[in-house]
Amino acid sequence: MTKKNSKKVKEDPDELAIASPTFPEPDNEPVEDIFEDEKSEKKKKKKKKKNKDDEAEADAEVPQVPERSEEADEEQDDKKNKKDKSKKKVDPKKEKKGGPGKKALAAMQETLRKIKEEEERIRREEEEAERRAEEEERIRQEQERKEQERRELKKQREKEKKERLKAEGKFLTPKQRAQQARSQASLEVLRAQGIDVPLIGEKRPRAGTRIRSNKQQQATVQTEDRATSEEKTADQTAGVIEETLVEEEVEEVKESWDAESSSEEEVEETPVPEATNVVQNQPTSKSDSEVSESSSEEEESDSSDGSDDEEETKKTDAVSRREKALNRIQKRREAAEKNKNPEILRAPVVCVLGHVDTGKTKILDKLRRTHVQDGEAGGITQQIGATNVPIEAIREQSKMVIGFQDMQLKIPGLLIIDTPGHESFSNLRSRGSSLCDIAILVVDIMHGLEPQTIESLNLLKAKKTPFVVALNKIDRLYDWISNPRKDVKDLIKSQGKNTQLEFQDRAKLVITQLAEQSMNAAVYYENPDPRSYVSMVPTSAATGDGMGNLMALIVELTQTALAKRLMYSDELQATVLEVKAIPGYGTTVDVILINGTLHESDTIVLAGTDGPIVTQIRSLLLPQPMKELRVKNTYTEPKEVRAAQGVKITAKELEKAIAGLNLLVADHPDEVEICKEEVAHELKSALGRIKLQDRGVYVQASTLGSLEALLEFLKTSEIPYANIRIGPVVKKDVMKASTMLEHNDQYAVILAFDVKIERDAQEMADSVGVKIFQADIIYHLFDSFMKYRDELKAKKREEFKDVAVFPCKLRILPQFIFNTRDPIVVGVVVESGIVKEGTPLCVPSKEFVNIGIVTNIEVNHKPIETARKGQEVCIKISPTPGDSPKLYGRHFDHTDLLVSKISRESIDACKEYFRDDLQKPDWQLMVELKKLFQIL
Repeated sequence: MTKKNSKKVKEDPDELAIASPTFPEPDNEPVEDIFEDEKSEKKKKKKKKKNKDDEAEADAEVPQVPERSEEADEEQDDKKNKKDKSKKKVDPKKEKKGGPGKKALAAMQETLRKIKEEEERIRREEEEAERRAEEEERIRQEQERKEQERRELKKQREKEKKERLKAEGKFLTPKQRAQQARSQASLEVLRAQGIDVPLIGEKRPRAGTRIRSNKQQQATVQTEDRATSEEKTADQTAGVIEETLVEEEVEEVKESWDAESSSEEEVEETPVPEATNVVQNQPTSKSDSEVSESSSEEEESDSSDGSDDEEETKKTDAVSRREKALNRIQKRREAAEKNKNPEILRAPVVCVLGHVDTGKTKILDKLRRTHVQDGEAGGITQQIGATNVPIEAIREQSKMVIGFQDMQLKIPGLLIIDTPGHESFSNLRSRGSSLCDIAILVVDIMHGLEPQTIESLNLLKAKKTPFVVALNKIDRLYDWISNPRKDVKDLIKSQGKNTQLEFQDRAKLVITQLAEQSMNAAVYYENPDPRSYVSMVPTSAATGDGMGNLMALIVELTQTALAKRLMYSDELQATVLEVKAIPGYGTTVDVILINGTLHESDTIVLAGTDGPIVTQIRSLLLPQPMKELRVKNTYTEPKEVRAAQGVKITAKELEKAIAGLNLLVADHPDEVEICKEEVAHELKSALGRIKLQDRGVYVQASTLGSLEALLEFLKTSEIPYANIRIGPVVKKDVMKASTMLEHNDQYAVILAFDVKIERDAQEMADSVGVKIFQADIIYHLFDSFMKYRDELKAKKREEFKDVAVFPCKLRILPQFIFNTRDPIVVGVVVESGIVKEGTPLCVPSKEFVNIGIVTNIEVNHKPIETARKGQEVCIKISPTPGDSPKLYGRHFDHTDLLVSKISRESIDACKEYFRDDLQKPDWQLMVELKKLFQIL
């Protein structure tokens, strides 16, 4: 037995290594005891295995209880202790052979247990992480819900505040706030300059009025105070409620403005409950710091508050602002009307009208002692000019008039407007006559009333404008002796008898012509009733005779008959005469200021081609007294201009301004829209005149008035215009005009009226093939263009003469057959249409056989180019190149009708270049042949 044990020890050295060395091996133990020990060991193993299985099942049933693992560890330790005790008793040498030993199994089981514990730990950690993530998600959703509720409450409060402000009439949009800030800044600037500006809401009494206590004003102040105090208490109570609710709320992280605004837009779609219910029911609200938000944040919230609120209030706000502005304008007009004083008169606006070359500008030159007329192209006025004549100059000019020196002069002077006389400028004459108080109708005593004189007379009648007639050019009377220092009445009496008789005859002729136009007239010193008879003043612009009398008569009429009309008014009345580009100033407008005062930096509204133009006056330019407004000279730059004056205004965005319409001034920002509406209404009729076409010439002029005149001239001449511009010709204009080369060569033209042509623009025009016509007189420009057009047409006719086939029907005269073949020479009668050289002929009755081309036409042995219906002519028909010659008698005879062989190309060429050569019957025959040849 000892040997066996020793063998066992040798066979199983691992178990010996595991066994504890502290227990010595027993020498004299009985065999029965060893067997019993082995049996008990087996039972213990089974029991141990069973316990482990129960333990695993228990672990599987209760996976989430971590305390079970500790109990199992304790049991395992107990078992180990028992095992160690048993090991003391068991002899490793006496163990049963086969299979792993007890300690190896224990080590394996321990390893398995550790693996299972590790897996269990990992699983528990994953479950714990999932549970934690769910908890975090729940907290986040709760925070979002609270944030949403907080924003809803904030939005509701803002909405209530808006409604309250609207009810009180204090609500302002961000745009209005910005406008208010700008207005306040401009007021501060005025105060800084020392100007006494009243405070907001302050109403100062007018000078000389008794100050009364305004009970209504006090009542409104009290109600406003009460409303503000109520608002404060409401805010305080809301703040207290919110503070109590904030205690329950978790501290929130403030989101960025973008996220807040986007979420607010989503919230807007859902209906917002009442503020009181929100405060009672919501678990969270704003913090105290959020309640007291800054004004900048309120502005941002206003702007981001959805366009819904703004749309709701937009109409009501606009209507209220409009009503206020209209009331203000109406009050201003009433005040201006009330302040009129018959002793304070403005300068009357005098308009000079008449036929071309009657001496209108010459009269003014004599009055001003200038030479404007000599500087004009061809001596013809092509723009409106305004001259301010001070009263001292009038007194000096009229000192020879009997009784004028004793007259008390109330007017400060005269503002004289000179208008063009020739037919194209009817629009300018109409414009000038519409703003004048009194007119001078200049009539050439040698020619009487002429077409433009009658047109001017009709304009004055239509507008009911009072006028005097200047019988000009009396120095042309036979044997006239000039004396400008003498009263014209005495001067006529001092002339010879024949001269006096001629003057009377010619004056009676003018009176008769005026009577034909249903106007009573008489020489001013023979006028029985100045109210019903038009006064005529004999004048001579060349020598100066009668000029003093003309001025004296105008001053007398304006001071007596027109005193009520000439009373100065503060209400602005101004008309744009011209739009002109001036070197150093840019685009400027010439304005006749009839009433009111214009200031530098005023906001003005005037008509433009793209709609009303709103701009600010940069500077006011006044010509020197007795100088023409349109003539280049040194200007004075006053800060303000009082009526009546001709003033030049420089400002931005005047390039597209339209002359002839009123200029308005907006004193307040809310008046701009009303002014724009008024100007737009006037603009509709003005824009109707300028209608561009797809294909036409390019027109440029120095001023809008001359441009309108040129366009009117082109319209009457049936010349289309595709583009218009004011100013010098530059490369850009040439590029625009060159687009017509693709469509129609004759319209690739620039008509430059009274403007410069830049050198690079001229070079570019020559290279691309655009023709530029430049002239200072409208007729010369038109003539040169028509000449070019005719040359181009002749060139095209020559080019297409072989293509264009005129329609004709010819009947052969059998008695006049001179040659039957190559060439065929026969006598024919033209039944219809027109036959010319080069016309190809065919015989429809013989399957449209081509017999040749007409190469010669003769009548009585004299060659002619064409023959019309009814003519009997002899024609020579040569065979068509490439075709075999046709024989008279075989291919056709005198019974067959010969017709011209037309085609689609020939019809188009006739339409384009030979339309004037064909009469109505010829076009009817063309249609008939078109059907015969089945041409589409």
